Formats: sequence, structure tokens, C-alpha cells
Amino acid sequence: MKYLLLFLTVMISLQVSAQKAVTPTQQFTIQGKVKQPIIITLTDLEKYPTVNIPDVVITNYLGEARGKLTHLKGILLKDVLQKAELIEANPKLFSTFYYVLTAADGYSVVYSWNELLNSPVGEHTFIITAKNDESLKTMNDGILVLTPIDFVTGRRHVKWLKTIEVKQATIDQ
Repeated sequence: MKYLLLFLTVMISLQVSAQKAVTPTQQFTIQGKVKQPIIITLTDLEKYPTVNIPDVVITNYLGEARGKLTHLKGILLKDVLQKAELIEANPKLFSTFYYVLTAADGYSVVYSWNELLNSPVGEHTFIITAKNDESLKTMNDGILVLTPIDFVTGRRHVKWLKTIEVKQATIDQ
């Protein structure tokens, strides 16, 4: 019995120590298939026009409510992405580009170029600059990206944004 309790205590402490705290991000990089990588800081984000966003219920993959974000303000992600020039002269090939948004904890989501820059999704994908009466500088989520019109909002709810990797799908001929 004593050994069982010792074993359980060790296993529980290993599980707790395996969880790492994520530091809120203060900047992110746009890199990859762009003419020049760009580092976007909190100060840079303050220069963009901000819009009010209705409250959003964050749902998991089953559609179950996992939280609610209120008093939201944000800037359009597409406005920031337009600062990064794609390495492509032919506009017809822009449709082959996509963006991989990766958080400091490794979570990643993907948006296509068309989705963000040529559809209504781009008008509803935000970098959140305020939530629950907190400013971007004090939010525990650091730089946060959200698409409130998604059916399941948690799927593309990126906390602690660290990088946006611009990639291009290969074209088989």
C-alpha cells in the first residue's frame, strides 16, 4: 500500500510538472513565401483601425460551450497580412498560397489566401486587441486570433500567436 501511494504521488507530480505555462506573446513574425519577414509588435497593432466585435461563445469540436468572450475589439488580420508581399509575380497563383498561424504552445491553424483576402471570412477574422475589458497588453492570451463567424469557434481560436508562415501549395501538372 505504501509503495502504491508513493507511485501515485510520483506520477501525479510528473504530470503537473509536464504542463508548462505559456507566456503571453508580445509580437509575432510573418515569414515564409514573403519578400521579407516582418515582425509585428503590440505597438504596430495599435496603428490599425479597431472595430467592436459582438460577444463570442467559444465552442469545442463538439459544439459545446467552453467560454464566452465579451467586450471585444479587434483589427482585421487581412489588414496586417497585406503588409507582407508574397513572393509571386503572377496574381493568378495567389490562390495557391495559405497561412499557417502557430501559437507559442504549438497549436496551429490554417487559412487560405482566398479565404482571408477574397471572401467574407476575411472580414470576420480578427486579431483581438481587447476582451473582457482587458487591453492587449494585459491579456493572458497574448496576441489572439479569432474568427467569430465559424460554426465551431474554438477550432481557429489561436492564443499566444507566435508566427504566421506563408506557404504555397505545390501544383502538379
